[in-house]
Amino acid sequence: MNPVADLIRLEAVSMKYRLAKQRQPSLKQYALHWLRGALVYEDLWALSNVSLRIGRGESVGIIGRNGAGKSTLLKVISRVIAPTRGRVDVGGRVVPVLGLGAGLDMELSGLENIYLNAMVLGRSRREIKAACDEIVTASGLGDFIMSPLRNYSAGMVARLAFSVATAWTPEILILDEVLTVGDASFVERCHQHLQRFRESGTTVLVVSHLPAEIRESCQRCIWIDAGTIRQDGATDDVLESYARFNEARRASILVRA
Repeated sequence: MNPVADLIRLEAVSMKYRLAKQRQPSLKQYALHWLRGALVYEDLWALSNVSLRIGRGESVGIIGRNGAGKSTLLKVISRVIAPTRGRVDVGGRVVPVLGLGAGLDMELSGLENIYLNAMVLGRSRREIKAACDEIVTASGLGDFIMSPLRNYSAGMVARLAFSVATAWTPEILILDEVLTVGDASFVERCHQHLQRFRESGTTVLVVSHLPAEIRESCQRCIWIDAGTIRQDGATDDVLESYARFNEARRASILVRA
């Protein structure tokens, strides 16, 4: 892999999940069915033959309907899960913020979660201690930093996770629906961080259902549909195609109704 041109490369990547078809009323019933070999599964291909290259310093938006495979794609790139088939090459340290609260412990305080999450991201205790005050300030949590996360609102959790992830300049930053949570000041700080990272050469991947967020943050956009790449190109072009597709789909549903 060319370390300059292709920081991320996926070749014919597919990801299969096995889903139990029967709904069991209890863990005991599930265990009994499993012991008897009576469980029936169906295969769900969340990604199917996806090939993709992303260069150093690119800001890429990823759009698609719920269940299209967006989050699975991010997890594969982040090495959270290994693909069923295909090859994934990533040439830098990945800092993922995959969903609200991912990598955080709701029973620990905000301060304890700073150390926990930063260590998961590969930072040393010395690095975390040096950056801790800045993280707390950036999160805007104040005295809440000593409270358990179970007492936090969704926006407060998002602010903490984003503040930890962006305390150091990453080579690859992955954001899954983070920009849609929080107040206006938090979103503005997110955009300021993303602009600074772009200027420093960070590769940024953003999943969002809000076209305005993708348009604001990304020059390139990838449309995922049913586990495959339907379109990959300039943000405005892809968002326009996606909007037309959704409008046609809504019109078809109304006609059938």
